[in-house]
Formats: sequence, C-alpha cells, structure tokens
Amino acid sequence: MKFPKKVTIKEVGPRDGLQNEKAVVTAEDKVEWINKLSSSGMSYIEITSFVNPKWIPALADCYEVATSIDRKHGVTYAALVPNQKGLEKALMANVDEVSVFMSASETHNKKNINKSIEETYPVLESVVSEALSEGKTARGYVSTVFGCPYEGEVNVDQVLKVSEKLFEMGVTELSLGDTIGIATPNQVQVLLEQFLKRFPQDQMALHFHDTRGMAIANILASLQMGMTTFDSSLGGLGGCPYAPGASGNVATDDVLYMLHGMGIETNINQDKIIEAAQFIESALNRKLSSHSMLVQSSKC
Repeated sequence: MKFPKKVTIKEVGPRDGLQNEKAVVTAEDKVEWINKLSSSGMSYIEITSFVNPKWIPALADCYEVATSIDRKHGVTYAALVPNQKGLEKALMANVDEVSVFMSASETHNKKNINKSIEETYPVLESVVSEALSEGKTARGYVSTVFGCPYEGEVNVDQVLKVSEKLFEMGVTELSLGDTIGIATPNQVQVLLEQFLKRFPQDQMALHFHDTRGMAIANILASLQMGMTTFDSSLGGLGGCPYAPGASGNVATDDVLYMLHGMGIETNINQDKIIEAAQFIESALNRKLSSHSMLVQSSKC
C-alpha cells in the first residue's frame, strides 16, 4: 500500500478544542500554549474564534489572544469568523487566514448559525470576499458531512453542493467535518471518491471527531486515497456545542504517533507536542483523553 510521503497537520485545539470546555483557560495560558505549539514545528494553528462571546464564552478573549502571541515565521495563524462583525475584529488582530463555516444539513446549520443554508451563503461570501481583498486567505469548514445529530444521514450530493458554493466564494481549502464522529473507513472512501472527481486533492482537508473511536482508522483510509491534510486537536480536546453527543477531535499526538511510525513526514517534533499537551492539561486541571497522554500519565 502506497501512502503519502508527507502530511500537513492543522492544529485546531486553541479554538475547536477549548470552545466546549467548562473550565475557562486564561488568555495568558492560551498565549503560552499557542507559543509552545508554534515552537513544535506546526505550520498551521487555529488560534481562536471571533464569535459573539455570548455564544462561546470560552473564547471571549479572542482579540487579546490573537494580538499577544509570538508570531513565528512560516506558521499560519488562523481564526474562525462567522460574519462581518467578526471579520472586522479578526482583521484588526491581523490573523493570516479567515475560516468560515456552515453545515451540510439544514437543521444543524440553523442550530449552529441561526440561519438556513441559503441565508448563510451571502453572509459567508461577503466575509470571504473582504478577507481576500485584505490579502488574507480563506478556508471553508463544512460540518455534518457524514451525518447530522438531528437529521441522520446526509446525502453526498448536498455536501457537494455546499462545497461547490464555498469554492466559488474563493476559499483556498475546504475542511470536511465528521462533526458527530459517525463515519467509518468505507464511508470516508466512498465520499472521497466523489469529491476527488470534482475538486483538487490539495484543496481539501479532513476533520474527524473520535466519538466512536474511528478517527484514526478514518485518517488511515483517507491516506490510502491520497489525502495529505488533516485537522486535529492536541490531547483530543474539543466537541461541537450544537451537536449533541459529539466528543473531542482526533488527538494530534495520537495522529503524529501513527504518521511518524509509518515513516510519513510532518516536520513536527513529537516531544515538544507532548510538552504542549502537558501544559494545557495542567491549565485545564484535568487529564486529556488521548492515548499518548494516557501513556504519559502511566509513566508518572
């Protein structure tokens, strides 16, 4: 079996990982954590979300965090942006990349964004257009790609339609999300077969949640299809506040263990990643759920 020689890991822990945490991490600790991630060899870190703090209180310090981190050359610092107001703050904070998001299923989109899919398009188009005009890049997230907590199975044609719209807006990359962690390797390959007929492989990423322990298996299936970009969250942090039952993201440290063991390059230092995981574990005052961190705990 032939696998890619190199893979890009996009760290989403500071945003997707912390947004659902009950314990509020201080801005100072977030900044130090992001700086540790920057020093690990990571080339992409999603640092926060410029959403109304009423909806995501854990990220109310988005501007302070974004303007306080030590920017490392060669690292893209991205942020999630829901609308024009969020974009204004993100541009003031000088993020490198703006990420927009929507769902492939109507009900989840309404729960998450409070708009229908059709109503969401012009909002995101305006955000992407202005971000590009300001010299930023734009990324698109599509949630509930493999299934919706409210509607069940999502038709692949609907996912393709939403994805096509986002590419037409000008996003440079699309991240396909298994929001509630229900995908299996065969489903991943069936979906990718359809997507790779329509879109370039190097403009797509995969975002797996590990609700049923399938995330690593799904990444392996994606690698077999030639995919080379994956989102992950250190220690397995995360979950969607608007998707009941969705647990954390696939753990960055576990993904790295597999990739490095397979001889696949990432340019990320595993030891520094573990140090960063131990730091945020301490800041949260709870054990992280990744297998790598459980092994670390057993050594103590």
